[in-house]
Amino acid sequence: MLSSKAKAVKINSLGRSVRSLATKPVVPRILDRRDNETGPGGRGSDAGLKVAVFGASGLLGRYVCSHLGTNGFMTSIGNRGDDLEMRFLKPMFELGRSRFVFYSPRDRDSIAEVIADSDIVINMIGKYYETKHLVEKKDFPYFDYTVNYNFQETNVEIPKTIAELCTEMQVDNLVHVSSINASEDSNCEWTKTKWQGEMAVKEAYPWATIVRPSQMFGHEDRLLNWFANTAARLPAVPMVEGGHALTQPVYAVDVAAAIQKIVDSPETFEGRTVDCFGAQDYSYKELAAFVYDITGQDPTIVDVPKDVAKMSAKGFNMLGHPMMTPDMMEMWCEDFIPSMTQEEYDAQPTKDKIFTLKDLDIEATPIEKIAFNYLHRFREGGHFSLTKGYH
Repeated sequence: MLSSKAKAVKINSLGRSVRSLATKPVVPRILDRRDNETGPGGRGSDAGLKVAVFGASGLLGRYVCSHLGTNGFMTSIGNRGDDLEMRFLKPMFELGRSRFVFYSPRDRDSIAEVIADSDIVINMIGKYYETKHLVEKKDFPYFDYTVNYNFQETNVEIPKTIAELCTEMQVDNLVHVSSINASEDSNCEWTKTKWQGEMAVKEAYPWATIVRPSQMFGHEDRLLNWFANTAARLPAVPMVEGGHALTQPVYAVDVAAAIQKIVDSPETFEGRTVDCFGAQDYSYKELAAFVYDITGQDPTIVDVPKDVAKMSAKGFNMLGHPMMTPDMMEMWCEDFIPSMTQEEYDAQPTKDKIFTLKDLDIEATPIEKIAFNYLHRFREGGHFSLTKGYH
């Protein structure tokens, strides 16, 4: 027979249990339940699929990982650097739902270890510059740099190896991120090798889904942040060929959402291409004016011919993380926009249709809606600089 004290403890514990059940929040569903999914849905679930991710720490990769973690995917993430470089990704996943595998892009076996028994592989590897380091010389100017990973290796050879391994290891689906301005006729080496990488992936794995974003903007971007950073660090901001080339930036989160929809229904997108671009195009000159209107910066903007800009960028190119490179100056002389209008995309035959964000029911986020959130930090005095009487 229970004492009065024991009865009170039992009643209290029962009361707590009832209250905890009654007040348990309902987690909203991000996607429809999958056939093999177990659990309540969302982070605490098992999506029933294993995904391998390359290039997870970049602007796009972090948002893709966030989607995968939110929807309960078991994710294998390739890491070729220090473990601390990937630490910020770990909270995106439940315990035991992610694994971080060290690999070398030149070691085929280590790449295979990342892929392991994955159902889907996502490749987002890419750099806007060729990685390098300085070396000493006996002759003037007494130093030079040696390239570690060039564009050919980063944009062509590594994606080709991943695609070949996906075929050999019988991976169900491969998603390869390229670029909307990838072209074999471009004068820009980065753009040209992006096109070559597409061809290499399609040859090795014909069922691959190619995602081609335009220039991406977001909190960690190298587009809008570049204008603000350059104005803060240099006495003048170079505008290559007057900044008349056009670009149609897309929000990185929108591209990540598109990749998540591909992952959730991979059969629909096998062998297809998805072009991701923003709601409106702008010239680089217009983007600069837009950025400086937000930041309150008033830099000297200098119209620089392409050849002069490329020559000036050679000095920056020797740095580990260059602000500008000759190839970047070449890229900013070419339009970075889709090859068709949205109406022309919609009018394509269904069989060979190139999908867009609209086809995936994703509305492109306007640049004006997001930019202020991360550009106001460049204001003198921060976001309180325009507020009177604040102490």
